[in-house]
Amino acid sequence: MTHRAVFINWDSFAGLLRAIDAYDRATDTRAALKLLALLYPRPGELRQAEWSEFDLGKRVWTIPATRAKMRREHRKPLPDAAVAILEDVRSRSGAGRLVFPAIHTTLRSMSENTLNSALRRMGFTKDEMTSHGFRATASSLLNESGLWHSDAIEAELGHVGADEVRRAYHRAAYWDERTLMAEWWGREIANRVTMIA
Repeated sequence: MTHRAVFINWDSFAGLLRAIDAYDRATDTRAALKLLALLYPRPGELRQAEWSEFDLGKRVWTIPATRAKMRREHRKPLPDAAVAILEDVRSRSGAGRLVFPAIHTTLRSMSENTLNSALRRMGFTKDEMTSHGFRATASSLLNESGLWHSDAIEAELGHVGADEVRRAYHRAAYWDERTLMAEWWGREIANRVTMIA
């Protein structure tokens, strides 16, 4: 397993979140970084996300098996803050298929370098933070809080075990807790820094 650069304490993470909030070079890049912080998906899952995957009324993002790392559909609850960001993005560019299209064409998704390049422009080196590092940050801070079952955190991250019976249970059992956890995480972020969509 590759250990990626990541912030694992709230003070450092809050500094990153404030930098994202102040980032003024590209509105959609800022929105994507905010969603990485709030939802901590794999960066490619977010960059290639399509509007058809989101049900903002039911507050669910369904990542299709074809794009999920484990090659199985992965559902993520959407907290209030994520819904607000997505509604804002859709109000500006929702006519296309992709949530985050490339700058020069709506037929391709945002480049894989866009998010990491934005972090570099904000002054964070590749040894401090990467777009994939949001996952480890969330995992570390959620586990450290002691409020959530570790299996709920793993399920939210889209991780599965090798045991087929456990995997079936793991996939289904924690939706309610994950929904509460998503809202708590969004509020915790908002309490530490102002993240205006």
